Amino acid sequence: MLKAKGIVKQVGPKTILQGINLEIRAGECVAILGPNGAGKSTLLKILATLMKPSAGIVYLDGKDAWKSPEQVRGNIGLISHQSLLYDNLTARENLLFYGKMLGLNDLDQRVSQLLKEVGLLLSANEQVRNFSRGMQQRLALARAILHNPPLLFLDEPFTGLDQQGIGLLNNLIGQAKTKGTTLIMVTHSFEEGLAFSDRVLVLNKGGLVYTGETKELTITGLRDLYCEKTGVKTS
Repeated sequence: MLKAKGIVKQVGPKTILQGINLEIRAGECVAILGPNGAGKSTLLKILATLMKPSAGIVYLDGKDAWKSPEQVRGNIGLISHQSLLYDNLTARENLLFYGKMLGLNDLDQRVSQLLKEVGLLLSANEQVRNFSRGMQQRLALARAILHNPPLLFLDEPFTGLDQQGIGLLNNLIGQAKTKGTTLIMVTHSFEEGLAFSDRVLVLNKGGLVYTGETKELTITGLRDLYCEKTGVKTS
């Protein structure tokens, strides 16, 4: 599904990522952990074709992502720190806009269904500028899964959500897993990472310092491993 070879990202004299190599299988759920500044969000943006690497290649379904980005982006969903929503449009208008860009059929029905699933149906005709952070995050989730993408990137998706929103997100992630969606999530939470993933990656100082399956790991074991690989103590 996804392969990255020799990914390097430099900004001026600073190296953000240094020679990342990884391969993620179709239907796999992967959590990316690491301290602040490790390069997690930068890596996610490069894999999602939102940022060009300074060196290296990303393949999606065997295609060089930067030779044909328009072709591969239709297979990607993304929740990032930026909502990628239009403040002056309503919730429904935002989803309709993205759906038309993606050439979706039966769009009105799909939009209404998603607004209901993320708990925003009663606010469908309100402008996004009036939404709380949590409401915007829910709508961003609906935007990301609008086209049922086979590959979904999640960058700290639980940030800003209340308990109801967390429950909704967990439910939608569960549905995506059932459909065989490939999921890649950046998180600072060991509990979320362990519960979510089949495999965990640990980044530190721009390098990939650990990759391994989570089925044999406990929370304590993951914390100890993280401390060993990053030098960062956890409570």
